[in-house]
Amino acid sequence: MESLQVSRFISCRSSSFSSTTKLAPSFRPVTQVGFGSLWRKPNKNGCLVIRSLTFVSDGGSGGATGGSGSSQDGSFAVEDDQKKTNKHINNKINKNNIKNGNVNQKNGRVLGAERDDSGSVIGFQLLPHLGDNEVSESQGDVATQEDVSSYEVEKTEDTEGESKAQTRVTHSIVFVTSEAAPYSKTGGLGDVCGSLPIALAAHGHRVMVVSPRYQNGTTADQKFANATDLGRRIKVYCFGGEQEVSFFHEYREGVDWVFVDHPAYHRPGNPYGDSNGAFGDNQVWFGIELGFTLLSYAACEAPLVLPLGGFTYGEKCLFLVNDWHASLVPVLLASKYRPYGVYKEARSILVIHNLSHQGVEPAATFKHLGLPSQWYGALGWVFPTWARTHALDTGEAVNLLKGAVVTSDRILTVSKGYSWEITTPEGGYGLHELLTSRKSVLDGITNGIDVAEWNPSTDEHIAVPYSADVLSGKVKCKMALQKELGLPVRPDCPLIGFIGRLDYQKGIDLIQAATPEIMEEDVQFGVHCCFRLCLGSGDPQYESWMRVAEVTYRDKFRGWVGFNVPISHRITAGCDILLMPSRFEPCGLNQLYAMRYGTIPVVHATGGLRDTVENFNPYAEGGSGTGTGWTFSPLIKDSMLAALRNATKTYREYKTSWEGLMKRCMEKDYTWENAATQYEQVFEWAFIDRPYVS
Repeated sequence: MESLQVSRFISCRSSSFSSTTKLAPSFRPVTQVGFGSLWRKPNKNGCLVIRSLTFVSDGGSGGATGGSGSSQDGSFAVEDDQKKTNKHINNKINKNNIKNGNVNQKNGRVLGAERDDSGSVIGFQLLPHLGDNEVSESQGDVATQEDVSSYEVEKTEDTEGESKAQTRVTHSIVFVTSEAAPYSKTGGLGDVCGSLPIALAAHGHRVMVVSPRYQNGTTADQKFANATDLGRRIKVYCFGGEQEVSFFHEYREGVDWVFVDHPAYHRPGNPYGDSNGAFGDNQVWFGIELGFTLLSYAACEAPLVLPLGGFTYGEKCLFLVNDWHASLVPVLLASKYRPYGVYKEARSILVIHNLSHQGVEPAATFKHLGLPSQWYGALGWVFPTWARTHALDTGEAVNLLKGAVVTSDRILTVSKGYSWEITTPEGGYGLHELLTSRKSVLDGITNGIDVAEWNPSTDEHIAVPYSADVLSGKVKCKMALQKELGLPVRPDCPLIGFIGRLDYQKGIDLIQAATPEIMEEDVQFGVHCCFRLCLGSGDPQYESWMRVAEVTYRDKFRGWVGFNVPISHRITAGCDILLMPSRFEPCGLNQLYAMRYGTIPVVHATGGLRDTVENFNPYAEGGSGTGTGWTFSPLIKDSMLAALRNATKTYREYKTSWEGLMKRCMEKDYTWENAATQYEQVFEWAFIDRPYVS
């Protein structure tokens, strides 16, 4: 594909690259990157800067254009310089290289050394592209830290000399998801896949996000305006015919955002349905089955055929497969790639955001997926007798998420508590036994939040900015919210908020049942009932209840039905207490947003809510108190009311304790930086074991 030349060895132990670098000591020439033993002389924590002489794309597909250097043509020459550390000599060599045509300054490439147990170099891994940054002649081919990512970095030192942990091994990571904010979003999945890739890219990983290019004829289409057509087409045989998909690309915040384009994504509604609900089986072409099948196929091909930044991601990728929509990816790797020698060193991690949605379809759907017939067992699913529609119903179906649980190398959930809950009959939704059998590779990592968007000191949606050091602005936000909702402006009255969908999972029925008792107290209650766009506003029963409650409790209760980001911010900032009586909550984001704004959460002790909210203990720490809110269990009205009463009493009678609660909440670290570090540990575990092979 391109002729490359190794310019010199650069030590990667420092946080910045000096203009005088240590030349590679006496290396012999080699002919291929990534083949066999390149040389046996150990040299710890180094990387190679490779300068491209030419780049010619062969326009092929599959492994022909991919790989981490193992499928490239051309020869390499390593400079045979001996321990020349003098800056004058280095610059002279650099200038000669440029003069002789040995270095192309614009098209930088980076190779990271791979070593065996003894520390000997056994191969190289192509690292992320350098972009179009020029390297001055006075610097030769020495790249800046921003231009070069090291393959192995154990630690760096900042300008003040303080050591801090850094990423040890960088990976080529491919996120596969049905939604990624800001391009598409209906819930927490979009938030995760819009923020975590950026955090991982900041750690030095090469990151691609593969998601559909939704075009629904609205202003939302403009979100994809900066994505350009890569001119690459692949053909996929599924659903009874040959489907052609194309790829659009935008490079933003260190991440390659890749959008799969196909007519299946060009329809009104959101990713999962329209105003009439989810798309039915009689609309296969425009339905979710075809669209998400193509997403999985396209995600498997993208690292092989898309020359992003000048070269492909290659075969040694780490696929992060999000929920059932992308669950065919690990099945395809095991059934249609590894048997033919492709992706033998790739790994896949299934991330479960909500196990209640599994992609269960009629058994006849399997023949449309393009999988070998012997793989039916991996996806085969049988409904229990009580769930069948009639006496002759065999209950046979295919379960896409089950296929990923079987074939993924590791499994993650979005909180530690939820990773345990899905192994129980109550939380496993029929997959608990299978998940229990894979418990050795099952972990949970709590989601982070976008601390730039959710920041009370800079939030444009709230009335007055405030912080943990200056809390006076919060009461002003409360007064502004009371005025906006048409409630009496009472700064000393506890204001309780609820933000969530009008459905059974969120415990809205419990709030309805407890409303008379809640309203007996001297409190105000603001309810923002969100809904997934184009799927209706929720159960009409609950909408009717809210209208009646507004009339009955005119000065105490207000409801807001709809999807409105600014009002969510204002309720989060203006309320004193956030109520979350969810029946199950894989992670939950609203309680994290609330704590960020000094709003105290009262939550059911389940999943991520139990992980993130610590019960208030006023007697701990010598009377200064610990904890960030109140949790209650079991999920019954009396338990919820008891927790709420404790919260409101503390608010009224113990102002110092309440202020301590607020500050502890606001100081909690739920950034994506923290979550990204935990993900990196799981990445290392994934590459310890061999990949899944049938």
